[in-house]
Amino acid sequence: MSLSVFTSRLVIALVCGILIGLERQLRQRSAGLTTNALVAVGACIFILISETVISNAVLSGGMVNNDNLRVLSQIVTGIGFLGAGVILRDGFTIHGLNSAATLWCSAAVGSMCGYGFWREAMIAVAVILFINWVLKTVELYIEKKEGK
Repeated sequence: MSLSVFTSRLVIALVCGILIGLERQLRQRSAGLTTNALVAVGACIFILISETVISNAVLSGGMVNNDNLRVLSQIVTGIGFLGAGVILRDGFTIHGLNSAATLWCSAAVGSMCGYGFWREAMIAVAVILFINWVLKTVELYIEKKEGK
């Protein structure tokens, strides 16, 4: 998979996550802009990893190692449980959703690095940092405007 295809798919996932997250943020739901953007991006990264592994194996004339893809799927599940431990509820307020989603994205980036896709991992890191820095600022602005 070329870097341009990788980047375009990741950006499309980001835009979709932003659109869903904006709706949630404007309705003052606990999983808002950044959480939805992170989950969309993280899920996209995991799929891109498997696509890249399969396409690299096919291009090199080798066999696809399904054990690696099974390990990848277990990482997705395991990090979900780890992230659940970060989420705290305080009355009607929920804390830690962004941290949990960021952990999940970090697992996706770490998985990419493990497969040797370091350039793609750096692009993914840039998107994740954009979400946590820029979109978080937008999210806080919306909350302030809505009086949350």
